[in-house]
Amino acid sequence: GEPNFAVMQRLVSGVATVSEEAIIAAMRQLWETLKIVVEPSGAVPYAALLENNLRVTGQRVGLILSGGNVDLDALPWMMKQP
Repeated sequence: GEPNFAVMQRLVSGVATVSEEAIIAAMRQLWETLKIVVEPSGAVPYAALLENNLRVTGQRVGLILSGGNVDLDALPWMMKQP
């Protein structure tokens, strides 16, 4: 709400956006390489990193990956197979 927006205006220096495809790719890569299942919204920080939207090259980065509210029988990358 309004109080949150005021805090963001004061403290946030930038915002990154990502595509749906990048989110799905991030979810898939997290599963395939780390065996971590995250829901789409939880994969957004990693998707931004993969798309190089964070401008953090050469810096140490910590990401919070959250949310395991995922139907394992309907993972997004499985649904797009021909």
